[in-house]
Amino acid sequence: MLLFSIILYLTLTIAIGYWASKRVKTAGDFLLAGRSLPLLLSSSALFATWFGSETVFGASAEFLKGGLLSVIEDPFGAALCLVLFGVFFARKLYSMNLLTLGDFFKVRFGRRTELVASAFIVPSYVGYIAAQLLAMGLILNVVTEIEVWQGVVVSALVVTFYTYIGGMWAISITDFIQSVIIIGGLIVLAVNLSIKAGGISVVLNDTPAETFRFLPEANFKEIVIYLGAWSVLGLGSIPSQDVFQRVMSSGSVSTAVRSCYIAALMYLTIAMLPLFISLCVKHLYPDFATGDAQLALPTMVLSHATLPIQILFFGSLLSAIMSTTSSAILAPSAIFSENLVKPLTKGRLTDKQLLIVTRISVLGFSILATIMATVRSNIYELVGESSILSLVSLFAPLVFGLYWKRATPHGALLSMVLGTFTWFIFERLETSWPSLVPGLLVSVAAMILGSLIWKNK
Repeated sequence: MLLFSIILYLTLTIAIGYWASKRVKTAGDFLLAGRSLPLLLSSSALFATWFGSETVFGASAEFLKGGLLSVIEDPFGAALCLVLFGVFFARKLYSMNLLTLGDFFKVRFGRRTELVASAFIVPSYVGYIAAQLLAMGLILNVVTEIEVWQGVVVSALVVTFYTYIGGMWAISITDFIQSVIIIGGLIVLAVNLSIKAGGISVVLNDTPAETFRFLPEANFKEIVIYLGAWSVLGLGSIPSQDVFQRVMSSGSVSTAVRSCYIAALMYLTIAMLPLFISLCVKHLYPDFATGDAQLALPTMVLSHATLPIQILFFGSLLSAIMSTTSSAILAPSAIFSENLVKPLTKGRLTDKQLLIVTRISVLGFSILATIMATVRSNIYELVGESSILSLVSLFAPLVFGLYWKRATPHGALLSMVLGTFTWFIFERLETSWPSLVPGLLVSVAAMILGSLIWKNK
């Protein structure tokens, strides 16, 4: 019955994607849903941006190991990103009427900067997509006992299909439905487990006080590591195409701004549920928390929950992961077609041809991510690596490009290249300090110095 419910759910998702594809006539419809989403759809789409495998699997596993301090990156950093985007970026970018984030670098700094920025944006998504596919593969492995790689392939086929045909319209509509299932499923499971444990107070009292420590110790190194964790998603996901395209799909600038705040509030509250559920699992079934912590929740639900709870839980899990995966596949495809292929063909492609290129790109990135998902195993690491690349290469050019009139193309290019190079060097040195910190500092310094030395003509 559980397997049948999962198959039925996947089939319905494909059907919704096919129905949404009727609205896709142009590349703008495919990438930004015609910039016409109401507040409800826009907010649910933004909420679903990261609420996937790293929140339900990765964050809950890290939380059991190290408490709140180990999950600052997600969910707290992710919520911070949405707030900052609403305050400082949504209004300015929406008014520029851009199709992709790469278009900003073209308008502000020129074609060459557009190409380089796009080359940095595109690779960061492959690992992120792989993390989501790996999570779905783990779910199917637990439920059906097929090999994880087989589950990855099945998941990739489903998500790629409805993204390929429906684009942002399919993503937005399925995101709304999936958000309802996510919230309902997690609430029911949390209530059910807390009742079994004897109440919320019993679970919390059984948890060491150190688990809930939110602030670092008063020493310089720990503070730097703490701020670095906030920055991974909090700053690193601001210059990301998936956040950009969800905000820019809103029907108006006020809808774009308000949806950021609503989604941030939803994310921060709903993301607490997997953390609480993991504490309940540790309290009730400590044996499940000793193995692979990423599998603790699904294995426990399959072993001890009733069938309706199982259907709700696995339905919410698949909903969370599929909504995140679909936009993650569309994001690099949009950049690749609009900001790499289109400039290199010197505008000779028609809108219909460009739409075909984008859809082919969806297939290409899905294949690359599927291959990566079969050889990597840590979901939380895959997601973190993806956001850090955007942080050290694109954050400074985006911020200074919007808020500093003297920012120049030379400064932007130096910032991207030197920031990434510095981060790469510190990663290879394997120090105990977060390598994103020197990478970001060098990126900011290069942006300022490069703009002051090579001024605009």
